[in-house]
Amino acid sequence: MKIRDIGEQGLLQRLQRFCPAEIVGDDAAVLRLQPGCELVVTTDMLVDGVHFSDRTTSPQDVGWRAAAANLSDLAAMGASPLGITVGLGVTGDTDVSWVEQVYQGMSECLGQYNTPIVGGDVVRSPVVTLSITAFGEAIPSRIIRRNAAQPGYAIVVTGVHGSSRAGLELLLHPELEQNLQQSDKKALIKAHQRPKPRLDVLPILWEIIDNYQLPITNYQLPIAGMDSSDGLADAIVQICRASGVGAVVERNHIPIADSLLNFVSSEPALNWALYGGEDFELVLCLPSEVAGKIVEKLGNQSAIAGQIIAEKTVKLVDNNKETDKILNLNQGFQHF
Repeated sequence: MKIRDIGEQGLLQRLQRFCPAEIVGDDAAVLRLQPGCELVVTTDMLVDGVHFSDRTTSPQDVGWRAAAANLSDLAAMGASPLGITVGLGVTGDTDVSWVEQVYQGMSECLGQYNTPIVGGDVVRSPVVTLSITAFGEAIPSRIIRRNAAQPGYAIVVTGVHGSSRAGLELLLHPELEQNLQQSDKKALIKAHQRPKPRLDVLPILWEIIDNYQLPITNYQLPIAGMDSSDGLADAIVQICRASGVGAVVERNHIPIADSLLNFVSSEPALNWALYGGEDFELVLCLPSEVAGKIVEKLGNQSAIAGQIIAEKTVKLVDNNKETDKILNLNQGFQHF
C-alpha cells in the first residue's frame, strides 16, 4: 500500500496512533504547563512548488503566509501567540536575498501581533522548504476544540470565503482580469498573498461569552471551532466528524465578497468559497443567541452560515430547500 492509496487524511489517522489521543485532533496541541496556563503548539510546512512559487508569490508574501498560517491555528484554538521557530531547507543556489525577504515577510506579519521569531534551524534540501512551529498560551477554560459541537448550535463564519482562491487564479492567469476593476483585482490578490489570521476575533468572543456566562464543563467551553485554511467545507466537516454530529449549511448565507462575484458567477464563487481554502477565517459552532451577538459585533462580512444537526451528514441547502450536495473532504485540496 502506498500513501497515495490512503490519502492525506488516511495517513494522518495512522500517524495519530503514535500520539496521546487527548492531544491530537485539533488545529494545535495543548500542553499543561501549570494550573491556569496551557501551552498551545502548532506546526505548518510550506514546500516550493506545492504551497508557493515565484510565479505567484513574492518572497515577502511567502514569509507572511507562512507566519499567518500558524497564527491562524493558534487563533482557532483560542490562544494568544508567544513566538515561532523556523526550520528552513534550502539549496546552495538559493539567493541570500530571497531568504532575507522571506524572513522580512514573516516579521511583518508577526509584528502586528507582537510575536517574535525565537529560533530555528537551517539545512540543505533539494527543495526549498519552510517548517514553522508556533507557540501560544491560553486559559484552560478558553481552549476551543473541534469536538464540542452540539445539535442546535449555530455555525458562525467570521469572514468571506473564496477570495484567496480567486486571487490565485488571477495570478496564474492574468488574462482573466480584463473585465475586472482594479480595486476588485487588488482585493482578491491581497486576500491570497496577505491573509490575516483572525486573532482579533478572540477578545470579542471572550467578552460575549463572559456576558452570557456560558457553562463550562471539565474546562470545556460550549463552543467548537477551527480555522478554514483548508476550505470552509473542510472545516465544517472536520468539526462534525470530531463532534459526532452533522450540519445544514445555507448556501445563501455563506459570506462571499462582492469583488469575487464581480469576477466569476455564483456557482464557481460558491465552489471556491467551500473548497478553495487559504481564507484563514474561523468557523465557530456555539449556541445561537451567542452566535448572533458575535456576528453583530464582527459586522457584515461575517455570518451564521448554518446549524448543527444530529444526523451525521453535512448538507447544503438553498433557501431551506435541500439540494443534492453533501459536503465532503474530497473536493478540497489534499496532499495525496
